[in-house]
Amino acid sequence: MARPRKFDETRVIGAVMDAFWRRGYEATSTRDLSEGTGLGPSSLYNTFGDKRQLYLRALRRYYETATDAQIEILERPGPVKDRLRELMLRDIGADTSGTGRPVGCFAINAAIEMASSDPDVKEQVHRHFARVEEALKDTVARGQRAGEIRTDRDAAGLARQVLSTYYGLHVLSRAHDDRRVIEDVVEGALAAL
Repeated sequence: MARPRKFDETRVIGAVMDAFWRRGYEATSTRDLSEGTGLGPSSLYNTFGDKRQLYLRALRRYYETATDAQIEILERPGPVKDRLRELMLRDIGADTSGTGRPVGCFAINAAIEMASSDPDVKEQVHRHFARVEEALKDTVARGQRAGEIRTDRDAAGLARQVLSTYYGLHVLSRAHDDRRVIEDVVEGALAAL
């Protein structure tokens, strides 16, 4: 007879996500996952599957948490450019703060490391990017209707421009400790809207 689980699955997947986010897929060992979760390798793999399945679960968890947080910023009331600024600078502060939090965007990290070689990872990353892009498009369209954002370009094109700046900032912030560099890029992107 199997013993019942004696762990919080949400906490375990959060710890798995943190390990992969910090180290990447290839550099994360079974030992890293066990130490981060407090579970032995057999418990982890018997419950969740192999390392790849754990990685996919972590990406789904990121989608459920980080993507929702991004969308929440975009759906708040207030000036559109203020919300876009907040979105672009929100995680960048963590990237440059030296707090020990995972660096960058887990979805971007996954896209760079794994999406070209693993179709399931590519699908998870695409789902994240598509949801954020759709929310950006809706936000830009609201800004256009309110007269805050230029109307000579369609909302979808402007949203993709913001999206590429937003994701590029995560990469740029790894090379620049000077937050002013990041803020300059953000202000330039907003001015172009």
